[in-house]
Amino acid sequence: QVQLVESGGGLVQAGGSLRLSCAASGRTFSTYAMGWFRQAPGKEREFVAAIRHFGGSTYYVDSVKGRFSISRDNVKNTVYLQMNSLKPEDTAVYYCAATRGNYYDPTGYDSWGQGTQVTVSL
Repeated sequence: QVQLVESGGGLVQAGGSLRLSCAASGRTFSTYAMGWFRQAPGKEREFVAAIRHFGGSTYYVDSVKGRFSISRDNVKNTVYLQMNSLKPEDTAVYYCAATRGNYYDPTGYDSWGQGTQVTVSL
């Protein structure tokens, strides 16, 4: 498994932006598809975005399409989630995850970071 560490969360006003980063350990980062999940209090974990092993193909949940963008740098072993036009309903703990399976299958992610809190105020 790969070790993952998220950063970049924080408090932002509605309409603002944040960029989350997820740094991975090891030399095999490019063999993993990467995803971002989020969990708000009292709600189930939601599959937000994902990207293929070498980039290119991506997935977004409908509620973030056009506002969030996932990208990866396989040299820096890092995946990013650029979040624009943030809304209060985006408030959640955001988790980075990795899978050697299909990037669009949320059930295949088996390596997880510790999470980073994103809070969007009115």
